Amino acid sequence: MGMDGIGNTMQKKAAELERMAEVLVTGEQLRLRLHEAKVIKDRRHHLRTYPNCFVAKELIDWLIEHKEASERETAIRIMQKLLDQSIIHHVCDEHKEFKDLKLFYRFRKDDGTFPLDNEAKVFMRGQRVYEKLMNTENTLLQTREEEGGAFERTLVASELVDWLLQEGEAATREEAEQLGRRLLEHGIIQHVTNKHHFVDGGLLYQFRMNFRRRRRLLELLSERCRAIPESQDSPFCLRKQNADGGNTSFLSVSPSKEIKVVSAVRRSSMSSSCGSSGYYSSSPTLSSSPPVLCNPKSVLKRQVSPEELQTPGGPYIKKTFTIVGDAVGWGFVVRGSKPCHIQAVDPSGPAAAAGMKVCQFVVSVNGLNVLSLDYRTVSNLILTGPRTVVMEVMEEADY
Repeated sequence: MGMDGIGNTMQKKAAELERMAEVLVTGEQLRLRLHEAKVIKDRRHHLRTYPNCFVAKELIDWLIEHKEASERETAIRIMQKLLDQSIIHHVCDEHKEFKDLKLFYRFRKDDGTFPLDNEAKVFMRGQRVYEKLMNTENTLLQTREEEGGAFERTLVASELVDWLLQEGEAATREEAEQLGRRLLEHGIIQHVTNKHHFVDGGLLYQFRMNFRRRRRLLELLSERCRAIPESQDSPFCLRKQNADGGNTSFLSVSPSKEIKVVSAVRRSSMSSSCGSSGYYSSSPTLSSSPPVLCNPKSVLKRQVSPEELQTPGGPYIKKTFTIVGDAVGWGFVVRGSKPCHIQAVDPSGPAAAAGMKVCQFVVSVNGLNVLSLDYRTVSNLILTGPRTVVMEVMEEADY
């Protein structure tokens, strides 16, 4: 049955399951960070050792220090969410509420008590498959065409099935196909045009969920579930302001508590096409202040061609940036097509710190030439790639 037939039922189910996945992935990312920071460690109390635990009060301090929460009440709500979802628990299971006290809590994954229901198993399986694909050199993920459109980082279903068998993730083609169907039903992968379920054949699929995107813990407190794929702006700190499509302005969210205005945004007659992109974001506002809007129109004075950018002796010079994403994202937005350009830069984000500016044209991302691609494809390339992004841009030289 086509996705038109599965339609709304599949999307609603995928949205609910994706919400569960976000909690699992966010909790796991926090657990790894706390281990790295030595917040989680063996502790003694009344002559007894409690391995791999953290002190609630110390964790609240850590969350505020690392700007994951602006005040203690919010931090408590975040951790209560993880406790309610059985990600963490009191070491003696004596407290069903997360309290800002010198009490010991532990991640269930650290003591083997995490409840592995069928849904959680699918997400953990999907994450394992995702990491395997991203960490090994293979030709499975490629730019391919289907139904007249080009799609980045796609998987051919039959080739994925072959790979799953090769990696021991499935014993038979039927089992591998069933795994593909479960990954799609749980919102982890999707058909490139969202029209088909997973079948062992020549159709193209992409990962819908980026397990490596570093989630902000505040996202756990947003009860709105996404019914459609993440916004193409989701790697960045600039998000679509609302989900009804009626307003195409953007909201700038910085890693700090306050919302800051995006600098150097100018009007021109060229549209950024964001009003018809069909992508939305339900990311929470990180401040109680009113949203700060920036002009969604292109910041370019005029569009240039790839040939003009690369003309020897021309007015454009190349720069290379290495940008390491933080808890919010990379801190910039791309727009336009062939080539796309930097539309906005968060003044307090990683991209600005690396030297990125508006009006620069994107030449390559992690070694891949993107001069002939549009902003959606480039955004998706960044979204599904590593946290550290190496970008080459061209900008007009100052004479």
